[in-house]
Amino acid sequence: MSTLTKPNHMGRKISRIRELKDMKQEALAQAMGTNQQTVSILENSEEIDDEKLKEVAKALGVSVEAIKNFSDEGVINYFNTFSDNSINQGPIGNQNICHFNPLDKLVEVYEENKKLYERLLKSEQDKIEYLEKLLKAK
Repeated sequence: MSTLTKPNHMGRKISRIRELKDMKQEALAQAMGTNQQTVSILENSEEIDDEKLKEVAKALGVSVEAIKNFSDEGVINYFNTFSDNSINQGPIGNQNICHFNPLDKLVEVYEENKKLYERLLKSEQDKIEYLEKLLKAK
């Protein structure tokens, strides 16, 4: 079986909509006036009565029909309609334009990392010198 939402599993549809809205079970539970365990049980239920579905839809800010008709394929198709064809159109289609040299950035990060390591090493050497002075003083 594929990992896509089963057509009739209302709990999974609620779970996917909640995830797409970047909402945790606790937040949905609070919006519904219940607890996280109840939401978990609800999301594992294949069938949900209409009254409970209305309550969930209101808490998620969607319609009952949106929950009933939800599909992962529909979401993918929905987001694919947002492609802006006026940007980055070259002779061979979509092209990503990089405004910096990635290798230059890599070298830059390497040099910064090297400087941080040298500062850490110097700090450790200073600590050792300080501790040696303390030992000699005793």
